[in-house]
Amino acid sequence: QPEQKSILIVDDDDNIRQLLHQELEPRGYLIREAKDGADAIAQIKALRPDLILLDIMMPILSGIEVANALNTLDNKIPFIFLTAKDDEETEILCFDLGAYDFISKPIKPKVFLSRINAFFKKEFETISPPDESEITLAGLHINKQTYTVSVPNLAAIKLPKKEFELLYFLMKQPDKVHSRLELLNAIWGTEIFVVDRTVDVHIRKIREKIGEGYIQTLKGIGYLFESKGLTI
Repeated sequence: QPEQKSILIVDDDDNIRQLLHQELEPRGYLIREAKDGADAIAQIKALRPDLILLDIMMPILSGIEVANALNTLDNKIPFIFLTAKDDEETEILCFDLGAYDFISKPIKPKVFLSRINAFFKKEFETISPPDESEITLAGLHINKQTYTVSVPNLAAIKLPKKEFELLYFLMKQPDKVHSRLELLNAIWGTEIFVVDRTVDVHIRKIREKIGEGYIQTLKGIGYLFESKGLTI
């Protein structure tokens, strides 16, 4: 029997917590709730949930402050933002903070459930197949066990989960062009509702950390990892 997955719902709105709890618990998830960011931090330390559903606007500690605290953990816990905003700036902020996904309010129960199920399905698929734990290309060394990238003349860099997976995917198939849709499907899964610019945002963040010359853009087509090194 597969291990029961635990989800921490963090929202200051009692009705939203109750709605999500009632949707998730009958599907076999172990549910915990927190009413604000400080309560969330305490429960995260005690429980180490498999997934956190995190409201952005909350008293005491905001969802952004909780996300920043999560990003300091050695074994990062994935989180999905819950937000009443649905604009491009909010979407970019969510992914910049390392969110796996974001879900807009008002929450549509069927869409919500499909995204949660897709998250756990993707996590299972990601860890199931055997894979190379380390790749070295063009002087860049990537380590799947530690989620770090070593760049010449720089200290090892620890990347957020999605940035790491995107870079790893490109390095596994160097010099091959991948469309944005292909990258979205490979990294986020076909059931996650994110848009093309999500890939662009993550590529930009990776380039800021490792340098501009490794990942090349083919206008109108997609991205590739250049195996021969820096060819800006």
